Amino acid sequence: MRRFLRPGHDPARERLKRDLFQFNKTVEHGFPHQPSALGYSPSLRILAIGTRSGAIKLYGAPGVEFMGLHRENNAAVQIHFLPGQCRLVTLLDDNSLHLWSLKVKGGVSELQEDESFTLRGPPGAAPSATQITVVLPHSSCQLLYLGTESGSVFVVQLPAFRALEDRTISSEAVLQRLPEEVRHRRAFEMVEALQEHPRDPNQILIGYSRGLVVIWDLQGSCVLCHFLSSQQLENVCWQRDGHLIVSCHSDGGYCQWPVSSDTLQPEPPRSCVPYGPFPCKAITKIFWLTTKQGLPFTIFQGGMPRASYGDRHCISVVHNGQQTAFDFTSRVIDFTVLTEANPEAAFDDPYALVVLAEEELVVIDLQTAGWPPVQPPYLASLHCSAITCSHHVSNIPLKLWERIIAAGSRQNTHFSTMVGLAPAPPQPRARLAHELLRHLLQEWPINGGTSLAPAPPQRDLLLTGHEDGTVRFWDASGVCLRLLYKLSTVRVFLTDTDPNDSLNAQGEDEWPPLRKVGSFDPYSDDPRLGIQKIFLCKYSGYLAVAGTAGQVLVLELNDEEAEHAVEQVEADLLQDQEGYRWKGHERLCARPGPVHFEPGFQPFVLVQCQPPAVVTSLALHSEWRLVAFGTSHGFGLFDHQQRRQVFVKCTLHPNDQLALEGPLSRVKSLKKSLRQSFRRIRRSRVSSRKRRPAGPPGEVQEGRSRAERTGLQNVELAPVQRKIEARSAEDSFTGFVRTLYFADTYLRDSFRHCPSLWAGTNGGTVYAFALRVPPAERRMDEPVRAEQAKEIQLMHRAPVVGILVLDGHSVPLPEPLEVAHDLSKSPDMQGSHQLLVVSEEQFKVFALPGVSARLKLKLTALEGSRVRRVGAAHFGSCRAERYREHHLAVLTNLGDIQVVSLPLLKPQVRYSCIRREDVSGIASCVFTKHGQGFYLISPSEFERFSLSTKWLVEPRCLVDSAETKNHSRLCDRPGPEKASGRARNSGSQSDGEERRSGPVMEHALLNDERVLKEIQSTLEGDRGSCGDWRSQRAAVGYGLSNGGGCS
Repeated sequence: MRRFLRPGHDPARERLKRDLFQFNKTVEHGFPHQPSALGYSPSLRILAIGTRSGAIKLYGAPGVEFMGLHRENNAAVQIHFLPGQCRLVTLLDDNSLHLWSLKVKGGVSELQEDESFTLRGPPGAAPSATQITVVLPHSSCQLLYLGTESGSVFVVQLPAFRALEDRTISSEAVLQRLPEEVRHRRAFEMVEALQEHPRDPNQILIGYSRGLVVIWDLQGSCVLCHFLSSQQLENVCWQRDGHLIVSCHSDGGYCQWPVSSDTLQPEPPRSCVPYGPFPCKAITKIFWLTTKQGLPFTIFQGGMPRASYGDRHCISVVHNGQQTAFDFTSRVIDFTVLTEANPEAAFDDPYALVVLAEEELVVIDLQTAGWPPVQPPYLASLHCSAITCSHHVSNIPLKLWERIIAAGSRQNTHFSTMVGLAPAPPQPRARLAHELLRHLLQEWPINGGTSLAPAPPQRDLLLTGHEDGTVRFWDASGVCLRLLYKLSTVRVFLTDTDPNDSLNAQGEDEWPPLRKVGSFDPYSDDPRLGIQKIFLCKYSGYLAVAGTAGQVLVLELNDEEAEHAVEQVEADLLQDQEGYRWKGHERLCARPGPVHFEPGFQPFVLVQCQPPAVVTSLALHSEWRLVAFGTSHGFGLFDHQQRRQVFVKCTLHPNDQLALEGPLSRVKSLKKSLRQSFRRIRRSRVSSRKRRPAGPPGEVQEGRSRAERTGLQNVELAPVQRKIEARSAEDSFTGFVRTLYFADTYLRDSFRHCPSLWAGTNGGTVYAFALRVPPAERRMDEPVRAEQAKEIQLMHRAPVVGILVLDGHSVPLPEPLEVAHDLSKSPDMQGSHQLLVVSEEQFKVFALPGVSARLKLKLTALEGSRVRRVGAAHFGSCRAERYREHHLAVLTNLGDIQVVSLPLLKPQVRYSCIRREDVSGIASCVFTKHGQGFYLISPSEFERFSLSTKWLVEPRCLVDSAETKNHSRLCDRPGPEKASGRARNSGSQSDGEERRSGPVMEHALLNDERVLKEIQSTLEGDRGSCGDWRSQRAAVGYGLSNGGGCS
C-alpha cells in the first residue's frame, strides 16, 4: 500500500498554483440560440433577448452585456422594461411572470431575479381564464396590466406581484358600458393589445381579437371611446399625441381611427391593404410614427400576398412615397423601432429599425437614404454558414491588424455609416483601427451603460471556417466578437452559382418591393467547398486554408485588387500503391485563366490532394516557405515559394479500405465492421481476465478502510493509472494523419540542428523528416530536400493528437519569425532538446536525437478517458509580474480540462468544463496561447473560458438609471436605481481555484438534445474517410485576453 503513497501537498506550490490557475467561464460570443422574445428600454438604451431555454441577455454599448437564466427552462415569451427603471419583467410560456433588476455590487452591475409570480384564477376556472396574452407595465412603475385569453385584464402591483382583484377589468364590465348594437356581437374573446395613452396615464387602450378596441378610463371605470372592425384584430399602435389609433388585422390591412374627445362614436376609419387586392397574410404588428417633416413612417410585419409570397419573412417600411419590404432569410421573432426617448417630445422621429430574426439581429438605418443595414458590434451571426473549424491567433502585429481592417472595410460599402466598420475617410493607417473603434462606440444606437473592462492589452483574431467555403476573421480581443473581414475561396473553383450574384437581384419595378437583408445563409452551393483547417502566420501575412475535397490554398495579403491565375499542383498520396480505388466525391474543378480578387487575402497556389479526401491536418512555416498537409491517406510537403512539391508519404494500411470511402459516400463495409467489433470484444474479455485478481474482491472490511482513510487524510494518493490496451494495426483509419509540426531541432545527431517535419497518425506512428532548406540567397535556385530520419511506433497504437519540441531550457520552440520580430527569446540550442508526443491515452517525453524515452504519463481520469485537444500555453502569475510557467492545456472526451507541467508531466489542476454528453462542444474546442479557450455551446455561440488568473476577458459594466432621469417619466418610487449584473456560472471544477456566480446559458442549451444534434451534424457532417473527426487535433490557437487579477 505504501508504494502508492507520495508526500503530502507542498504548501508553497499550492499557493503558486492559486496565483497561476483559475477557471472561469467568462463570456458567450455570438447570437443566442433559439431566441423567442425581444425587449427594449428607450431610457436605458438597452436591448433584451429571451430564448426558448429560459435565458435572458441584455446588451447596451459595446462591452455592456448581462446574462441571466430562469430557474425553469421555459421559453421566454415577452420581455418588458419598467419605464425609466433598471428593472424588467419577463413572461414565460408556463404563464409565470419574473421580475429582474440590475443592481450594483462591487462597483459593477449585475442582473438578478427578484420575484416570480403565476396568475391564479378562482377555483374551478378554466386555464384560459388566466392565460396571459399581453403585458403592459404602467408608467407609474408600480402596476402591471395583464391581458388574458378570457378577455379580462388583471392588475398586479409591483414589486411584490400582489394581485389587485378590485381593479380587474372584466369583459363583462366593458360589455355593460358599450352601446346596445355592440353587445349583441361576439366582439371579445382574448385580449390582443394593451397600451397606455401617450399623454394621459389614466387611460389605457384594450384591443380584443374579434376587432373591438376600447379606450378605458382607469379612474372612472368607463369606456371613453370604442372602435369596431369587421376583421380579426392583430395589434394596435397609438400615435404619440394620442389623436390617432392604427390597428392591423388578419386580412393584411390596417385601419386608422381618429380619437375624438367630443363624442363616443368614432369617425369612419381609413383602411388600407398595402399588398392587395389579392388575399394577403395578416399584419401582426404595426408602428405609426410621426416626423418633423410631416409624413409619418408606417412599419409593419407581414401582409404579403398569400399565394406568391406567403412563405416570406418580411417587414415593410413606408415613408414619403418610398416603400421597401425587407426580406429575411429566417423567421422574424419580433421587432421594435428606436425613436425619440423623451415621452414629452412632439414627434417620434424614428432613426433605426431593430429586427430579431430566428438566426440573427438586423438593424436598419431609417435616417439614411435607401435605408441601409447597420452592422452590429456584437450578436454576430457566427453560423451564417455552418462553422466547420476554428483557429485562434494572439498578439497580432499592428500593421497586419490594420491591413485586415482596411480590407474588411471595403467589403462593407452596403452598410450604413452609423457604425465605424463602414468605409472610413482617408487617413493615416496608424489611426485607422482607433478611428473605426471610436466611430463604432459613438454611433451604435443601442449604447446604454458603461463598459468598465480594461482595454485589451493586445490584438487577437479568431478565424472560423465555414461550410460555404468562407473564412471569417473576428476581433476576439475583448468582450465583443466583431467581424473584421470575410475571405471567400469560391472564386477559385467552378461552381453552379456566379460569385458575382447579388442578393438584391430583383428589379426596382418589381412588386412587392422585396429587398434581401441579413447575412444568414445556411445553404452551401457545394459541400466540397467546406473549410476544414486554417493556419495563419501573423508575421508574414501568409494564410493556408484546406477543405473537404482535398484542396489546400496558400494565400498572401494584398492591399490592392488583383487579377491573376492560381497555379495548381497535384499531390498524389497513393503514388506507390496499387489496387486502390477512391469511392468518394470528386475533386473541385479550378477556374481556368485569370481570376479577379478583391483586396485582402488572395490565393496564389492550389495544392490538390489525390484522392480528394478531407484534409485532416495542416501546418505552415512562413520562414521556410513550406506548407504541410495530411489526409486519411498520407501527408505531403509543398514549397510555396518555388511552387513545387517536396515529397509525399502514404500512410495507408493495406487493410484500411474504409479510408477510401469519401465523406459523401454512403457505402460501408458491414462485414469488416462486424469483424473488427468482435475482435475488440474478444480482446477486452481476454485482457479483463488477465487483470482479474486471484482472491475474491471486497475482503477489506469497512471499518478498516474507514480507519485507513482517516489516517491518510493528509497524504496524497498516487493516481491509479489504468492499463492501456494495445490496439491492432488492422484497426480502421490507422493512416489518418492527425497532426503536423515543424521544428528546428537535433534530429540526426547532437551537433547540428536542422529543419524538420513531424507527423503523427491515428495508428500511433510518428514520422520525422529532416529538411534541407537552402539559404535565402539561393532559395529560388536550389530545391528543398527531405529525407525520413525517424519513425516512432507507440506500443499502444493510440492516435497521436499533439507533437511538441522543447529546447534546452524545456521551453516550447517559438513560432516561425517570432524571434526575428523580437517578440520571443531565441531558443536554447546548447542543451539537449526533448520531444513530447501526446496520444489519446498518454504523454511521453523522448530525448533528442536518440529518441530514448524519458518520462511518461498515462491518463489518470476515469475509465474511458481520451485526450481530444492539447495546446501549449504560458501562465503568468497575478502577483509577480514577470513570473510565468509553460504548461500543456489538455481537454478529454469527458469534458475535463487538465493542466500538465512541462517537461516533468506533472498534473497541476483539473476542471470540469464541458458536459461529457456534449460531444460536439468538445470537438469544437480550441485553446489559446495564454490559457484561454473557445468551444461551441450551440451552432451560433462560442463559450469563452479562462484557465489563467492573469488573462481574463469578461464583461464588467455599469448601468445607471440616473443618466436617463431627464428623459424618462417620473415614477412614484424614490430615487433612481443603479443596475447590476451578470448571472453567470464559472462551471464546476474538481480542484484548483474557481469563481462562482450563477447559471450559465450552456446548461440550459445542453438540456436540449436538438441543440447537441445540430452542433454535431455541423461539425461531423461530410467529414468522410477521416474516421472520427471529433477526435482530431484542433489547430492550436494563440490568444490573449484583457487582464484580470487574483481573487
